[in-house]
Amino acid sequence: MSAPDTNTTTLLPEPTNDLIGSGQEGGLGQQIRSWGSRVRQGDMGALPAVAGFIVLSILFAFLSPYFLTERNFANLLTQSAELVMLGMALVFVILLGEIDLSAGVTGGLTMCIWIVLTDVTKLNWFLALLIAFLAGIAIGSFIGFFVARVGIPSFVVTLGLFLGFQGLELIIIGTGGNYQVQTPAIVALMNSNLPVWGGWLMLAVFVALSLGTAFWDRSRRKAANVPNGPLTLVLIKSGALLVLGGIAVFLLSQDRSASIIAVRGVPIVVPIVLAVLWIGTFVLDRTKFGRYIYAVGGNAEAARRSGVNVILIRFLVFVICSFLAVGSGLFTAGRVGSVDATAGKDIVLSGVAAAVVGGVSLFGGRGRLVHAAVGALVITVITNGLGLLNLPSGLNNVIAGAVLILAATIDALSRLRSGGSLFRR
Repeated sequence: MSAPDTNTTTLLPEPTNDLIGSGQEGGLGQQIRSWGSRVRQGDMGALPAVAGFIVLSILFAFLSPYFLTERNFANLLTQSAELVMLGMALVFVILLGEIDLSAGVTGGLTMCIWIVLTDVTKLNWFLALLIAFLAGIAIGSFIGFFVARVGIPSFVVTLGLFLGFQGLELIIIGTGGNYQVQTPAIVALMNSNLPVWGGWLMLAVFVALSLGTAFWDRSRRKAANVPNGPLTLVLIKSGALLVLGGIAVFLLSQDRSASIIAVRGVPIVVPIVLAVLWIGTFVLDRTKFGRYIYAVGGNAEAARRSGVNVILIRFLVFVICSFLAVGSGLFTAGRVGSVDATAGKDIVLSGVAAAVVGGVSLFGGRGRLVHAAVGALVITVITNGLGLLNLPSGLNNVIAGAVLILAATIDALSRLRSGGSLFRR
């Protein structure tokens, strides 16, 4: 009989790929130092966009007495909804280092299909909307097939669709055609508000979701014998969400009408956008599918050798992008109140700008949905503030373009500073 092996080691459960953590768990002070170290190394995330949002808000508040009013605050949230949705859609694609130039006109084309089905064929508006979303899935599948399976660059495929879909819109709507949105539910989506109690209920639900998700993460990490971050950090984040959200809901609960009919409450579109943001963040941060997206975006070849089905990931990401783009088109139709043959033509570059300005890397593998939301708010603040100052509309594009170039430059420099390369692998 052989002697027992004295060098045996105890095998710990292998951590799952979808656990959330900084990688340097410890006390609150250590977490703050770790975050500061990442910022110094160039991983700034949404920090520049948040700083820009604060600076721009202070500037416009000083220049216009109307900027910080309750009415304008509600307008900012409503105006940014379609751009936030499109920016979030594009994040999925940009995380792979790809691009979808057809996302805006995908939303526009599907809304053309929807409005013709409801106004001309008199189909039930909800069934027509389901068909529009199915059309978006079909478009995403088409793009995903040619990019992931055939290997055509996404820029070429989506540029072709960007041009082609504008022609299809003209065919469907007709030259100079314009259909009014007469579906009350869609009009209310962008023009009506929750009851005051509904806003506070929304805040309570999202704070509870935040806390529940955080404690669920901690329980999974504990079960996998992975260190947890400090509980204090969880409470600070949830407290900040409660305070900032409470201030927002309080302001939106005030009467912001200029007439005798009171207008109060959180715009209906806000909880919808927040729900999509939470679901998308959950998918990216807490599922294997989400981790695979980051892996493919960081290094597709290394991900493939690790067993990741790169082709399937690329395919599904374009499907998700086109699906969410339909939602953006729906928001635009509800806000404008009509659909014409140019729907979605101009918004796609603003969507890309929102993602990049918010801190999503054009090189792939880095960024979050909330970054696109912050970037969209920055761009909307610029548009809104300049409008309040009655400055030329062309100045919007000039400033937004300058901000985009600045954000892309920061992204490139931070990538070099963190030891990365400007060239895709």
